[in-house]
Amino acid sequence: MKIKLSLLAFLFVTVSFAFQFQLSDDAEASVLTFGPGTSLNDSFGHNAFRIKDGTRGIDIVYGYGQYDFDAPFFVLKFARGKLNYLISRHFFSDIFNYYSRENRTIKEQVLNLSIEQKQKLFSYLENNYKPENRKYLYDFFYDNCATKIRDVLSTVTNNSISFEKPDNFEQKTFRALIYEHVDKNSWGSLGIDIALGSVVDREASANEYMFLPKYIHSFFEVSKINGNDNLVKSSTILYTKKDNNSSSNFLLSPLMIFGLLSVIILFITYRDYKNSKRSKWLDITLFSLTGVIGILLLFLWFGTDHTATWQNYNLLWACPLNILVIGQLLKSKVKNWVKSYLKLLIIMLCLLTLHWIIGVQVFAIALIPLLIALAIRYVYLVRFYNN
Repeated sequence: MKIKLSLLAFLFVTVSFAFQFQLSDDAEASVLTFGPGTSLNDSFGHNAFRIKDGTRGIDIVYGYGQYDFDAPFFVLKFARGKLNYLISRHFFSDIFNYYSRENRTIKEQVLNLSIEQKQKLFSYLENNYKPENRKYLYDFFYDNCATKIRDVLSTVTNNSISFEKPDNFEQKTFRALIYEHVDKNSWGSLGIDIALGSVVDREASANEYMFLPKYIHSFFEVSKINGNDNLVKSSTILYTKKDNNSSSNFLLSPLMIFGLLSVIILFITYRDYKNSKRSKWLDITLFSLTGVIGILLLFLWFGTDHTATWQNYNLLWACPLNILVIGQLLKSKVKNWVKSYLKLLIIMLCLLTLHWIIGVQVFAIALIPLLIALAIRYVYLVRFYNN
């Protein structure tokens, strides 16, 4: 009797589960595109899937790219590019309330999928949300919240989607695409331009454009499925961002701050020149800061899995070897190799300028006054030690 009851209970749970996750013919699958937010983390926007079925009482949003704050050694794994991210699942009402409160535009594109494709997408997302499947290794350019939308949709439709270019498509580099969302003269842009290497200065393919949420929206709008059918059945703006009249403060911008620091460096250098002396504290500060930054850049290049930090020619001005010179700078008389090293630093600044001009790597505009000040300071040090 117990065996029969257990069998009946098992069958009841199995049938209930199957019914619960079986979409009706009225179900809709759509892609949501959320506009940029105010923080650097949110400045590129976000994408998510929405599964809506009024008959089954389902209205759920699935998004990729949620931090796994419970991961051990979170900060270290994040820095090394080894941090797993999560797929999230929320009620649409909660998502809508959150992004509208954040004053971020919400766009929806209802996908032109068959009921079988909608069911396959829904089942894929539900399976992906299981604890054993939720985690994935995030990559900003190749495996993020936007590319996941493209890749998952291609998978569940058996690659029947032909992604077309929008009419206003312009060929750009990865860095130029980032600039579309981040002001060049901002602290966020400064950090990005210093941390990312020359690999992001190559032109992105049309498919690679879709690492940005706004291009998921624009590419999907003109793409085809199953031959000549439109991928998007209908498009709607669910919430429009309200103007907040926010403006950046140029006085606190990187270009202004670095400009002031450079003026101070040049003034002290001029004063040293007039008095035929050397301000040791200034040289120790400059060599310490540039050396530490250089070590961090080397770590990002060789000690992490971040592919975008490779081949970083910011090392031409932020040289890790500067740390080794500090001991000599404390002395009144330096060894001959220090004079040669200073000449090497001047040559490397010239190489940096050449790299910038021919387009090997684009550097932060805020660095321009600092690089000029460093070059003049190095020239003065060579002259000072030679005398």
